[in-house]
Amino acid sequence: MFEIGDKAVYPGHGVGVIEAIETKQISGKEQIFFILRIVDNGMTIMIPRDNVQAVGLRGVIRRIDVSKVIHILKDRDVTIDNQTWNRRYREYMEKINTGSIYEIASVLRDLHLLRAEKELSFGERKIMDTAKNLLVKELAIARDVKESDILREIKTIFGA
Repeated sequence: MFEIGDKAVYPGHGVGVIEAIETKQISGKEQIFFILRIVDNGMTIMIPRDNVQAVGLRGVIRRIDVSKVIHILKDRDVTIDNQTWNRRYREYMEKINTGSIYEIASVLRDLHLLRAEKELSFGERKIMDTAKNLLVKELAIARDVKESDILREIKTIFGA
């Protein structure tokens, strides 16, 4: 499981650090909580140890798995969904909220490809920024490099 000082990814919020492990009495029952501070915004989240699987808390991907993420970003053999923007928005949000870095990478790629065809809605642009931020932070930690290096690589992939 997790120990104090470990980095973990909380779906939809990104990378955080386990700052404490606390025992609390809730409804007369003793529960153990991981106290996670999100790196990006300093938000603190208490996750019951028994709910770690249910909420999707996971460790940062390993360095060797980064290439799979890069492959997803570079993949151009995909079909872009021609649904209405709000349907796509819901679908993309569901993918981001899974916490899977591979799903988040596919959202970023799909939105970049869609942007080449037409103007993105405000919501889609916001999701694209969210996906990029989540990816950049986790990949920088996995590779132990600066976020600016990852951003530069992503810009190169999309020719931006």
